[in-house]
Amino acid sequence: MYMAYGWPQVIPLELPNCPSTQQIVYFKVVNSLLLVVAPTHIELWSSSQHRVRLGKYKRDVDSIQREGENLRAIWSPDTKLIAVLYMVNLVAGYRLSGSAAVLQTSSFHLHIFKVQRAATKIYIGGKQPTGLFLSNISLVLSEQVPFANKNLTVSNFVCDNKHMLIGLSDGSLYTISWKGEFGGAFFLDMLPNDGNDLNKLSNHYSNGTVASGLQMDDGPNHTNHVVSQTSGIVHLEFSITLRLLFVLFSDGDLIQCSVSKRGLKHAESVIVEKRFASGEAVCASVAPDQQMLAVGTQKGAVELYDLADSASLIRSVSLHDWGYSVEDTGPVNCIAWTPDNSAFAVGWKLRGLTVWSVSGCRLMSTIRQIGLSSVSSPVVKPNQDFKYEPIMGGTSLMHWDEHGYRLYAMEEGSSERIIAFSFGKCCLNRGVSGTTYVCQVIYGEDRLLIVQSEDTDELKILHLNLPVSYILQNWPILHVAASKDGMYLAVAGLHGLILYDIRLKRWRVFGDITQEQQIQCRGLLWLGKIVVVCNYVESSNTYELLFYPRYHLDQSSLLCRKPLLTNPMVMDVYQDYLLITYHPFDVHIYHVKITGELSPSSSPDLQLSTVRELSIMTAKSHPAAIHFIPDQLPHDDMSRSDTSSTHEPSKCLILRINGDLSLLDLDDGRERELTHSVELFWVTCGQLGEKTNLIEEVSWLDYGHRGMQVWYPSLGADPFKQEDFLQLDPELEFDREVYPLGLLPNAGVVVGVSQRMSFSVCTEFPCFEPSPQAQTILHCLLRHLLQRDKREEALRLAQLSAEKPHFSHCLEWLLFTVFDAEISRQYSSKNQGAVANHTPSLLEKSCELIRNFPEYYDVVVSVARKTDGRHWANLFSAAGRSTELFDECVRQRWYRTAACYILVIAKLEGPAVSQCCALNLLQATLNESLYELAGELVRFLLRSGREYENSSTDSERDSPRLLGYFLFPSSFRKQSNDAKSHIDSYVLPFHLTYGSPSSKEPSAHIASVKNILESHASYLMSGKELSELVAFVKGTQFDLVEYLQRERYGSARLEDFASGLEMIGQKLHMGTLQNRLDAEFLLANMCSVKFKEWIVVLATLLRRSEVLYDLFRHNLQLWQAYSRTIQAHEAFAEYHDLLEELEGRLSLTAYTEDT
Repeated sequence: MYMAYGWPQVIPLELPNCPSTQQIVYFKVVNSLLLVVAPTHIELWSSSQHRVRLGKYKRDVDSIQREGENLRAIWSPDTKLIAVLYMVNLVAGYRLSGSAAVLQTSSFHLHIFKVQRAATKIYIGGKQPTGLFLSNISLVLSEQVPFANKNLTVSNFVCDNKHMLIGLSDGSLYTISWKGEFGGAFFLDMLPNDGNDLNKLSNHYSNGTVASGLQMDDGPNHTNHVVSQTSGIVHLEFSITLRLLFVLFSDGDLIQCSVSKRGLKHAESVIVEKRFASGEAVCASVAPDQQMLAVGTQKGAVELYDLADSASLIRSVSLHDWGYSVEDTGPVNCIAWTPDNSAFAVGWKLRGLTVWSVSGCRLMSTIRQIGLSSVSSPVVKPNQDFKYEPIMGGTSLMHWDEHGYRLYAMEEGSSERIIAFSFGKCCLNRGVSGTTYVCQVIYGEDRLLIVQSEDTDELKILHLNLPVSYILQNWPILHVAASKDGMYLAVAGLHGLILYDIRLKRWRVFGDITQEQQIQCRGLLWLGKIVVVCNYVESSNTYELLFYPRYHLDQSSLLCRKPLLTNPMVMDVYQDYLLITYHPFDVHIYHVKITGELSPSSSPDLQLSTVRELSIMTAKSHPAAIHFIPDQLPHDDMSRSDTSSTHEPSKCLILRINGDLSLLDLDDGRERELTHSVELFWVTCGQLGEKTNLIEEVSWLDYGHRGMQVWYPSLGADPFKQEDFLQLDPELEFDREVYPLGLLPNAGVVVGVSQRMSFSVCTEFPCFEPSPQAQTILHCLLRHLLQRDKREEALRLAQLSAEKPHFSHCLEWLLFTVFDAEISRQYSSKNQGAVANHTPSLLEKSCELIRNFPEYYDVVVSVARKTDGRHWANLFSAAGRSTELFDECVRQRWYRTAACYILVIAKLEGPAVSQCCALNLLQATLNESLYELAGELVRFLLRSGREYENSSTDSERDSPRLLGYFLFPSSFRKQSNDAKSHIDSYVLPFHLTYGSPSSKEPSAHIASVKNILESHASYLMSGKELSELVAFVKGTQFDLVEYLQRERYGSARLEDFASGLEMIGQKLHMGTLQNRLDAEFLLANMCSVKFKEWIVVLATLLRRSEVLYDLFRHNLQLWQAYSRTIQAHEAFAEYHDLLEELEGRLSLTAYTEDT
């Protein structure tokens, strides 16, 4: 797995000394060297830790004008020679039948350059050596290529150690030796040797774009005339390892040829095997380790073919599902595989590049993903901020460095710079470096990216830089292994070894740098508290195992040195057993015995004893990873057995390079195929002894193009059963942008990572940021246990997870998946005879399990609202009667959950019962001051009541607004109100009567709702709980004006002005903004009904002098009473300034009227 991080870096190239085509001819990375062939010059750069230019060859202007620009180039496999092809356009004049004519022909010249390392060393700052030397690039050969046809165009070069091959526009291939000898041209014999080899396309898996596929045409119907003079060769792809040559023609035909051991020199060495004839291919790239061919098409998709299976189509990938079509990106322009062939980069002609895993997971993309509704996606619009998107103009060339830490890319039409993207790799449990699924680590060239998973609902990535003193001498990081508990990391670079304590945040290094330089690590393992190093001894060309205690890295503390037969392919460790696999497939298992205590104060001794040796003869591909599978015992046997004793594992899991997963029985050597197209897997059984391991019931998990798969142990005839997450849990499959890194067994989640980009106005390019994400698998484990009738184990597992943040979601998914499967089962067996079965169903078992937790009531109603109401009866027959669940929610004061049951009750019990429940819930919510919820209940009751009365049949229509409110309730804390204070009586000193408006007699259901609301309003008004009254009116849309008109002499009465002003002033603190807004709201309503007593009090509190002035100017008697009351009470001294203002305005008004 490869994930981009950080900002892209730029390598500037030298500008041409004369006008030229802005297109890089060739560039490649080999042995930490980067070769760039531009139209007018050649540059050689270092692609190691220090990126410096080591040498260049620049042609003069006369040479360019005389011989033309660089057209094609290739680098020899030993990096000593560079072949460059030039094209010179020749103009010849001649006379025919008295008329003059001009004929333009082309002449091709071949230059071969030699790359020699100079004696000049390169230092950093003049002091620190880098191990780099300047290089000289010199011309050693210049010859004209004797092409028979002068009007030709040429394809790219391919080569082996002795010869080069180039395709011509007339459909022929031309061979040239590295000594400058021209072998001549030859045409491919398009008639295959074996006419019975008819290829058939297999079912392929696409990421959303169903590509047409490159149809294979082999067999007797294929004839030589298919390659015409107009069908020229435009691209060649050659794999020395597989000895396969792929020839792409200008009409989109792609041909696969085998090359004999004699090489590319002889025409008879190249034999046509298969022909792809869809006319869509535009480029191709082969992955020799995976034996896979990636073919870029004119439609912008990439199709993967299995070369080990008759070149059958595996799957296709494209950006179609991300909203980008071929009009946006253009056709595929280039494809580059990573060094380990586990991922490939795709560059398009018009825009951007993307990195995909073999399974089809999109790991990285330079194209901005903002959404289909955004103006910047997917259509390219000018004059916007696309300058921050790398490779905006398309990708012309790409190449990975030898370690896969850098992807070098050239933008289409640009020869000024190379853009380098930094990548980190994940410990995928492959090869000789083991790791654990507990600690998720991505490692770059000089740093570790560690997933911080203390809190599983908010994962973070920590960038951990290695000590400069170590990485400067031993760049880059080559191997990383995590201890079993995930608390220690072992990191190895070019030489030596370094340990990191995650808990203490400390590094441990070799004290003696001489000992460090003697270690060339080829693999790392953890054996408890011991680090196992696979070391390569360069002096003797041998391999050995070194066992170091983690508390001391020194030769004096070396516990054991074990010579190895040769370079091991795969290693693994389980408890005290060590597995080593040699080529082709020889398995050696050792038992490790330690005597003495592993501590600095003692002298422990470690001994290895051979347990067994197996030599397996198979024609399958080599193993990429092997892991022990502990023998699975029933829980009773495990509890009775001695936990301290270790048992030799009798099985191991094998993942081969081509993705095949199999189970090997170490006792009899038999291998059982399990599945295919797997990228990585995690063995989970027997890995942790803690009781908090939530996935102990699982044997292993694997990930591939089908998503995540989980394997469960069984003690029956079939010891291992597979369960596909994708099949049973459609929502569990990882998003195609999220790649799984490992597991958190204590949380029961899978941790994955996806790409994010952050943009800044001060940088040209965005910053690539890996973003970790967690996905739970707890519901799958619980369902599996219930299927096996292990209810107690399922309950213990659920109790261990009860405090996890995702627990409620897991229970909901458990019940939903089981209920959905139950619905499907009933539907499929509807037309079949029912068979009496008195055993509890899986749905009943699930409800019984979830009932042990307080989330039960919320989970049941959440599942109900996600399913069709026609099936609710089946759900609640197992979960319990809806009214009983509703009553329990009300009793527990879970009012929002109880509100969700109203619709279920209306469906199952009838509208009359639902209205009764809603009325009870309305009263309870009012008592708890949940006025928003009360308002939704009021609207539901009024609407459902009218529908029930107006319809002759039972109406089961639900309120959409209520449904929306109930189905997505906001989080709240259950709260209870204190006991309400008793209601006091008040007598006003002045009485003003107004007629109450007449109203129609309401219907019964409306009357019930109004009675509840008015009763609560009277309760609040009597206690002068004015803030709650305002919230109540706003939440329930209660008609306060009508109520005030009717209760003017009832609950709304004020005993007298002085006590009313004092009491309401205490209830509404005017220093708070919300209280002032509430007072303004009440004042507006009091003015609507001309309730003068309240108007005077509220206007005084708000210091609304204009309201008081308007009231007193027409009632001087009221003004005099008001003035005397304010002056008589010391508590009202703060209002004296208001009184003076009013007195001044009223006096002025009286003087004006007299005048």
